Amino acid sequence: MRCDSIRQVSFLLPLRAVVEERTWQPPVDVYTTADGWLIKFDLAGVRPDDIQVTFDANRLIVTGCRRDCSLEEGCRHLQMEISYAHFERTIILPDDLQSAVIRTEHRDGMLLIRILKGTQA
Repeated sequence: MRCDSIRQVSFLLPLRAVVEERTWQPPVDVYTTADGWLIKFDLAGVRPDDIQVTFDANRLIVTGCRRDCSLEEGCRHLQMEISYAHFERTIILPDDLQSAVIRTEHRDGMLLIRILKGTQA
């Protein structure tokens, strides 16, 4: 299943064009902890299966897709403010992540990423 932008013809055509051009950047909070970092992504409506977490040197990269799903057949949008699209966020951390332990948890629409420095478990 692909992550598609709004594809229906709408009487709000100028607004639709603005929404499609805008790139979705989910909000992120980054905390330092005694043994590494805690990074929280606001990903309400994003299924855990639609999220990928990777790293390269000191960069943590989170990509994914929030999909629109109509609740009823024949349902048509009147107003659309939530972005349904691919997203990618890169967080630069002060240390290399090659020997770090990275754990993820999904809770209440949030993706929590715990990064433990070195090889601590």
